[in-house]
Amino acid sequence: MNFDFSDDQKLLKEQVRKFLADKCPTKTVRRVLDGNETHADEVWKGLIELGVTGTAIPEEYGGLGLSPLELCVVAEEIGRAAAPVPFDTSVVLATEALKLAGSEAQKKKWLPKLAAGEAIGTLATAEGAQPPKPRSIRTTFGGGRLNGKKLPVADGEAATFAIVLANTGGSGDRAVSLVLVDLAQASVKRTRVETIDPARKHAELGFDGASAELLGGEGEGWSLLERLYDAAAVYFAFAQVGGAEAAMWMARDYALQRQAFGRPIGSYQALKHKLADCYVKLELARSNAYYGAMMLTDGGADLPLAAAAARIAATDAYDFASKENIQTHGGIGFTWEADTQFHYRRARVMALSLGGPMAWKDKLVSRLEQKNAA
Repeated sequence: MNFDFSDDQKLLKEQVRKFLADKCPTKTVRRVLDGNETHADEVWKGLIELGVTGTAIPEEYGGLGLSPLELCVVAEEIGRAAAPVPFDTSVVLATEALKLAGSEAQKKKWLPKLAAGEAIGTLATAEGAQPPKPRSIRTTFGGGRLNGKKLPVADGEAATFAIVLANTGGSGDRAVSLVLVDLAQASVKRTRVETIDPARKHAELGFDGASAELLGGEGEGWSLLERLYDAAAVYFAFAQVGGAEAAMWMARDYALQRQAFGRPIGSYQALKHKLADCYVKLELARSNAYYGAMMLTDGGADLPLAAAAARIAATDAYDFASKENIQTHGGIGFTWEADTQFHYRRARVMALSLGGPMAWKDKLVSRLEQKNAA
């Protein structure tokens, strides 16, 4: 069984990596981190020109019609660069949600705009620090009007539209639905909120009778969200693998350069062990991500299980590598001037973007129990 990518996919990966190395160095990430920009617009426009935004959108909707594997290799390079662009919200979450649950009219309206980079989408589920649950959703939708607030919403300031998890009056898991809302309305208020990663701006979205429409059937919001998260977990895992590898090599390069007692600090056994542990976690995450990509591409029955395993392994690898990168750099690694912070911040945000690690571990256990019971 071949888990490797094709030559064409490797070429795409190389092209995206070269572009990001040229147009998205760490100084670009720092500029967005320190400034008021919602994202690095020149990097985003360059990715649009490369066709990244339309990678997995079918050709009939203006996209390239490529497979999930192509989007996986792109996600890995976006993660490697810690690029301050709305890739995971617009190209992954919003696009996949429309493909999964959108009506034909909704697909014809929004997918060509997403493919051409004329629109940026986002997903708004949380209403505070606690993970969203069907019974805790207070944002309401009825009569074509949306009321309530969502925070934090990644790329909420830059987004053209949002897919919102809203209460539609049912019971249990059927209490919530997905709702599509155009954010260019006077009844929508956006307020920036601070997070641990200012390079990925987040906002609070307030809705006061905003005009909106159902995405998928009423009461199907939670089941659709679970399916969306399984697909997104695979793409996010590749981005986390890219980030973990970048953090590991950053630590390795510094360990070979920094001298202590007349020799590189990388020659000391304790640091060798740290970097070896980073490598082991990275390769475990990579193998799980590859299997998740295969299940996603083939529509395999094991996708829910593979997605959970990929999500857990990749989150752990990125978290570990980003921390060890800082530790390897020593005191300077904790300063604002050091670039080590970029991957640490991104690892923290990505770990919570689709629900925290414990939630995914619970999913993995329950899915393993279901498989064994069958």
